[in-house]
Amino acid sequence: MPAETPSPLAPLYLFADSQLLFWRRNGKLLLERALASREGEAPRAAYIGASNGDRQEFYEIFGGAMQAAGITDRRKISSSFNAPDREYLESAQLLVLSGGDVRKGWEVFKQTGMKDVILGQYARGAVLVGISAGAVQLGRQAVIETAGSFPRELLDMMNLVPAIVDVHDESNDWARLSSFIHLLEGTAVGLGIPSGGGVIAHPDGTIEPLRRPAHEFRCSGVGITRSLLCPPEGG
Repeated sequence: MPAETPSPLAPLYLFADSQLLFWRRNGKLLLERALASREGEAPRAAYIGASNGDRQEFYEIFGGAMQAAGITDRRKISSSFNAPDREYLESAQLLVLSGGDVRKGWEVFKQTGMKDVILGQYARGAVLVGISAGAVQLGRQAVIETAGSFPRELLDMMNLVPAIVDVHDESNDWARLSSFIHLLEGTAVGLGIPSGGGVIAHPDGTIEPLRRPAHEFRCSGVGITRSLLCPPEGG
């Protein structure tokens, strides 16, 4: 019987904001480590700005991070997703999903076919980084605010991370996320990523917190259980 082919899937990087794009662990940028297995080839980095309306100032933050990591081949993928954008995205080894409005970006992903290309590149081993809204979009579902006093809508996302992800809501003690985990009665896990923090979601299902403790919410028979996922010392 032939040996099984190892999974090509790379870890997923979920950041609450852009701080971790410039963060060094043991003297080396996190993104450099993420692409270390691709030494010898110049990686192509695609920035997907659909969630923030393709705002140039946020692309420039991405550009600064890429420059620091020595990545010179980079492109902003526009929400119109024209043929050159598609061609570039289909050959990129690093895909960065921007922050902004979760629903706005998600609608662009679906309507243009960008979602299928993102998932296809991930299946082929590309590194995916989600920042703020982008981190939420990599999860199972998103909690969408509505006009009422309580968020009433869950929107299906990419489900690459099997959890409902929320970001930088620590000032509200993650009330939005924990309320929905309670309503779902044990059918979903919640993952809260605080400002300045992030997590690496490994292909085997383990979650590695970065820089700040992450919050995991589960519904047990007696209510909501919260666990603090702490990064290792120095990371």
